Amino acid sequence: MSFLTLTHLQKSFGSVKVVHDFNMTIDKGEFVSFLGPSGCGKTTVLRMIAGFEIPTGGTIEIAGKDQTHLRPNQRNIGMVFQAYALFPNMNVFDNVAFGLKVAGKPKNEIESRVKEMLKLIHLEHLADRYPYQMSGGQQQRVALARALAPKPEVLLLDEPLSALDAKIRVSLREEIRQIQRHLGITTVFVTHDQEEALSISDRIVVMNGGKADQIGTAPEIYNRPATRFVANFVGTLNVIEATLVNGATGVVKIGEELVSLPQPVSGKADGQSISVAFRPEAAMVAGPATGPAALTGTVMSSNFLGSVMRTKVDVGGNIISFDIFNHPSALRPKAGETLSLTLQKDGLMVLGD
Repeated sequence: MSFLTLTHLQKSFGSVKVVHDFNMTIDKGEFVSFLGPSGCGKTTVLRMIAGFEIPTGGTIEIAGKDQTHLRPNQRNIGMVFQAYALFPNMNVFDNVAFGLKVAGKPKNEIESRVKEMLKLIHLEHLADRYPYQMSGGQQQRVALARALAPKPEVLLLDEPLSALDAKIRVSLREEIRQIQRHLGITTVFVTHDQEEALSISDRIVVMNGGKADQIGTAPEIYNRPATRFVANFVGTLNVIEATLVNGATGVVKIGEELVSLPQPVSGKADGQSISVAFRPEAAMVAGPATGPAALTGTVMSSNFLGSVMRTKVDVGGNIISFDIFNHPSALRPKAGETLSLTLQKDGLMVLGD
C-alpha cells in the first residue's frame, strides 16, 4: 500500500530547473534508493521530502496527509546526514535523546528509548563518550539512532556512508538495512554508489538530469536497463555497434559474425545500425567460434581483481570486457592471444536512446 507519494514534483533555483515532474509511490516499510551522479537531483528530492526545500510544483503526501508546505519540524521524519551532524558538546546519550527532549517526552520515557536505540546500534557501552572520541562508523550509528529515537514515519539518509572507508561502509550499510527491516520503517536512501544501491534496496530510482530514468528492483535495473544512461551508469557494460539482419527473428551482424538476440527488434529496419550491449559476465571463453552468439578477438589486457580476472578483447575494432572467475589453477589470458568468446544469449540487449 502506498505510504509516501510524490506527485508531479518540481524544483527550480532561479531559472535552473533541477527536478522535472518527478512521480513515485513508496510502500510502507519499503527501502528505496535514489541513485545517480552529482547534480542529478536526487538530494534535492530528498530535501523536499524532509521540508528543507519547498517544491516549485507538485505535492508530497505521507500516509495520505499533504506535507508539501509543512516545516521540517512539522513532519514526522528522521534524517541522517553525510557529515554525521552530531552535537560536539553532547555525549552519545544526550545526542540520541535530543529529539525526544525537544518533543517534551518525560524523563523516564527518554531514558528507556535511548537505551533501546543504543542497544539496537550496539553502542550501549559508549553512552558517555563524546563524538570526537569515536570513529566515523560509530558516529554515523549514533546519528542513525538519534534519527530513529522519536519514532519517525519516514527515515531519510543522505549519502550517510560516503565519508567512511570501504570496509566500514560495507558493514554499516548491511547494519542499516538490518535495522530498517527490524523496525519496518519506510526509508529513502540517497547514494552515488551503485554497489550500495544494488545490495540493499527493495527498489532503485536511477536519476538523470532531474528525472527518474528508471525505477525498479536491482535485477531489473542491472539486467534490463530502460535507457542508455542507466545501462552505462549501473555496472560495466560492453556496447557493440551491429547491423540488423532480421528484426523479426532478432539476428544481427557483428563484424563478420551473425549473432542471435533473445528477442525481436522493433522500430528499426533491416540493414540499420543498432547498439547491442552485454555485461562482462555474459561472455565466456569458448573453443572455436561457433554458434549463434560467438565472437573471436585479440586479447588487449588482463587485470587481476581478486575474485575475477577482467580481460579486454578487440573484436573487429570493438573492445569487449569479460570476466573469468579466479581460482588457483585459472590461466590468465595473455596480450596478443586470440580468444573465442561465447555470449549468453539472454544477456544480450539492444540499447535505445
